[in-house]
Amino acid sequence: MEIGRDRLLWMYRTMVTIRRFEERGVYEVGARHISGAVHSSAGEEASPTGICANLTDKDYIASTHRGHGHCIAKGVDVKRMMAELLARHRGTNHGKGGSMHMADMSKGMLGANGIVGGGVPLAVGAALTAKVKGTNSVAVAFFGDGGANQGVVHESMNLASIWKLPVIFACENNLYAESTPVEYALSVYNVSDRAAAYSMPGVTVDGQDVFAVYEAAGEVVQRAREGKGPSLLEVRTFRYYGHTTFDNPRTYRTEEEEKYWRGRDPIVLFRKRATEDKLLTEEEMNAIDKEVDKLMEDAVKFADDSPIPPAEELYADVYESYPLEALKRGASMPA
Repeated sequence: MEIGRDRLLWMYRTMVTIRRFEERGVYEVGARHISGAVHSSAGEEASPTGICANLTDKDYIASTHRGHGHCIAKGVDVKRMMAELLARHRGTNHGKGGSMHMADMSKGMLGANGIVGGGVPLAVGAALTAKVKGTNSVAVAFFGDGGANQGVVHESMNLASIWKLPVIFACENNLYAESTPVEYALSVYNVSDRAAAYSMPGVTVDGQDVFAVYEAAGEVVQRAREGKGPSLLEVRTFRYYGHTTFDNPRTYRTEEEEKYWRGRDPIVLFRKRATEDKLLTEEEMNAIDKEVDKLMEDAVKFADDSPIPPAEELYADVYESYPLEALKRGASMPA
């Protein structure tokens, strides 16, 4: 699949932005002693980039607890993301959601989700809406190898197949569900093999090669747009850091394993192919590196210049509205 120059530049910029955001965001959260788990997707940049390069703002994605990369690849504002991560009012969720609840409906980003597999039925619902309204939009349901064993994921795949919904089930298999290796928890070697049970295509792709991800995703996205139903796309990848910032992966991963995967860094692989095939120049990519570094500085400043969420909005944007006067009186919340 031929990739235009502008899209190649976008893909490189997106992967570098994800990497820098994860590195800077994790540091800032730790340095500021902000409570709440942060799940870094550093090392997995090719997956959201290659998939979302085939989407538009009219398409939908539903994310996971490890959702920063998905947000960035879908076009969510990085400054607002940083503000959300640092609990500021100008964040994507007004500073009340944090790392696992970033969302932007204007970009079709239905939200990160702390419930394992919890975003999958949301994407299926968006795909149903697209089919009923005839919008030609598609939805992507991201989940991990741990989520691949959740009942709601299988229910969603079954229903999507029955109704031939335009949804792609994107399993980011980074080989560990927290610290549990896939060979212990999965009944199959390839998650994509399970697609046959739901009468949909299944494909496994090298998740460190953004070109391979882009091509594979392009085929299943096109299939969904043509009304041919869902597909299961397994992206085999590797997270560089622990499950969260509180986790030491060396307690369950070997040094040799980590060395192998870091030797297949998706950004390094992209640069190598781009220069060898004369797709982009080193100067162009180096310029992007500097621009992204500046963006991270601007994002942190934007967050620092943003106010903290006002106390009177503590119970706003929830299912039940609580009168401010009652809260000031110390009234208990209804059961």
